[in-house]
Amino acid sequence: MTQAPTLETTLPVEREVAAAVQSQRALAAYLSTQFETQRIQIFDEKNQAHQVELPTSALRLLVDILSELAEGNAVKVVPIHAELTTQEAADMLNVSRPHLVKLLETGALPFHKAGKHRRIRFTDLMAFKAERDRASAEAMEELAKQAQDLRLGYE
Repeated sequence: MTQAPTLETTLPVEREVAAAVQSQRALAAYLSTQFETQRIQIFDEKNQAHQVELPTSALRLLVDILSELAEGNAVKVVPIHAELTTQEAADMLNVSRPHLVKLLETGALPFHKAGKHRRIRFTDLMAFKAERDRASAEAMEELAKQAQDLRLGYE
């Protein structure tokens, strides 16, 4: 398995957000096509056009990335077969690294060791996150129902 690239992730600046909004809308119009590939043009510093052929699936991913950037979110692309460090996994779950290590050591999240370092498969992390999010949503629904049953003003 390969390790996830450790690229610096930064929030987009205002100009990038504006560009993402416009380009996401423009590209989204071409997603309904049945073609396997799409051609786009890229302009270099001399304003010369270069045609690039992209798989339509990559264009869909690009539209998703632009959508996130348009909302001011940082984006990092991770191959689904990638392995993450404990810090990368903790960052993706928005928890501390020590808390993540406790999840690993209690068996809540599978991992393996590469030498003395723990590694978490991206797919395992996403499955854990989905289950955690589902359980959280169910708990919130239950709390809301209890509040309504007790007439606490959350109608």
